[in-house]
Amino acid sequence: MSDTTPPSAPAPRAGRREWTGLAVLALPALLVSIDVFVMLLALPGLAEDLGASGVQQLWITDIYSFMLAGLLVTMGSLGDRIGRRRLLLIGAAAFGVASVAAAYAVSPAMLIAARALLGIAGATLAPSTLSLITTMFQDARQRGAAFGIWGACFSAGAVAGPVIGGTMLDHFWWGSAFLLGVPAMLLLLVLGPVVLPEFRNPGAGRPDPVSVLESLAAVLPAVWGLKEIAKDGWQPMPIAAVLAGLGFGILFVHRQRQLPHPLLDLSLFRHRAFTAALLSLFLGTMLTGAVMFFVTQTLQLLYGRDPFHAGLWMLPAIAANTVSFTLSPRLGQRFRPAYLIGGGLVLCTLGMLVITRAEPGSSPAVLIAGFAVVFLGSGPMVTLGMGLVMGSAPLEKAGSAAALNETSGQLGFALGIAALGSVGAAVYRGALTLPDGLPADAVRAARDSLNGAREAARSLSGELAGTLLTPARAAFADELHAVVGVAGVLLLATAALVTALLRHLPPTGRPSDGAAPEAG
Repeated sequence: MSDTTPPSAPAPRAGRREWTGLAVLALPALLVSIDVFVMLLALPGLAEDLGASGVQQLWITDIYSFMLAGLLVTMGSLGDRIGRRRLLLIGAAAFGVASVAAAYAVSPAMLIAARALLGIAGATLAPSTLSLITTMFQDARQRGAAFGIWGACFSAGAVAGPVIGGTMLDHFWWGSAFLLGVPAMLLLLVLGPVVLPEFRNPGAGRPDPVSVLESLAAVLPAVWGLKEIAKDGWQPMPIAAVLAGLGFGILFVHRQRQLPHPLLDLSLFRHRAFTAALLSLFLGTMLTGAVMFFVTQTLQLLYGRDPFHAGLWMLPAIAANTVSFTLSPRLGQRFRPAYLIGGGLVLCTLGMLVITRAEPGSSPAVLIAGFAVVFLGSGPMVTLGMGLVMGSAPLEKAGSAAALNETSGQLGFALGIAALGSVGAAVYRGALTLPDGLPADAVRAARDSLNGAREAARSLSGELAGTLLTPARAAFADELHAVVGVAGVLLLATAALVTALLRHLPPTGRPSDGAAPEAG
């Protein structure tokens, strides 16, 4: 009798129904991403109309991201248990209802509650969407292309939000910002049952309420603490919150190891490709996400562009990102993912080097050219990394894998802004040299940030305002250069690490794709 194992059958290829389903999934990703960033533009108008205090404005802004980050793991696991399409449709319906409630809110409390519901509903969308894409596109090459399209839509929405939002808010009331995603959700509810398959893991068991609470207790304090550190520096309360989150995270991991049907299957981390790809996404998002935040701040604070025109300046980066997301899966069919991801991160570093040439008083063109290169280089990390994360997990655990993918991005982005923001703030304060003769309150505001200097300058005469703003702008440029310099060095280290960890993987679509993921 022969010991030879017959070759596995090729994965089924997706057809018209699956590609139509992808379009149905990608449109909400685009519009939800736009909706998140439009919120920042609508805040001044709604705060005035509803009489929201400063604390209430913070809750209106932050409650969405808190609920989203805290419930991703729970919703990913829930989708595996009750059905991913079912959870997606429930989430889409809730998102639409909450959007309408937010648009027509008559008090800050009502708006905060609607935003909390939006965060809960939003936590169902990404894990369900990514796991459904994995189910529909089992051929590795097609799956990579599908992730590229979905990722390009989400990324485009993030940058196009200010442009679309600015146009809407110029013609309609502030509540219109919350209605952008409603048509896409209605389309999803109508077409989803027709073009999207259902998939659930019948052996997943019941959700564990204690694990849900522990996951919330781990993520929520950590996200809150990182946001506060980004805003106010390393104060005792935010640091304690982050440490508390880490403590509950340890308890969560310990409990998952004891349960026969855990909320999060930690065995996923035994697969080397899964762990390495998730690490690359975490580190890459942490660094490139923080740089994106600083670039948008630079356009508005250093170059004086309003959010609408800042969004227009970002369009070249959108184009570069779209090209990168589209080409990366195709290149992945010819070259090993390790070299594409690592090479892309090196390209990101070169873009950051270009950004260090941006100076006050010049055109934003240098800044945008550098950032476009960053976006061009980030495509392989996102599309191929996402494909490796989802492709390394069994189909019945795809929801949990998608939740980990999204949670790592949320935490990475928050950590990047907190850590690099602290570096930047220290550089800004060290580089700021103000002349004598300025009012004490203006000096205090300027030492805090360039935004503080701009606010203080409004109450000063033209000559004094210039005396205050010129050194503040120069110090902010030094802050920007330091942030992208540190991020560039760390990205080079990330590129080397990822290349070493993933170098054993062949290009997408090779015969070995059908083999079980490598453990260890």
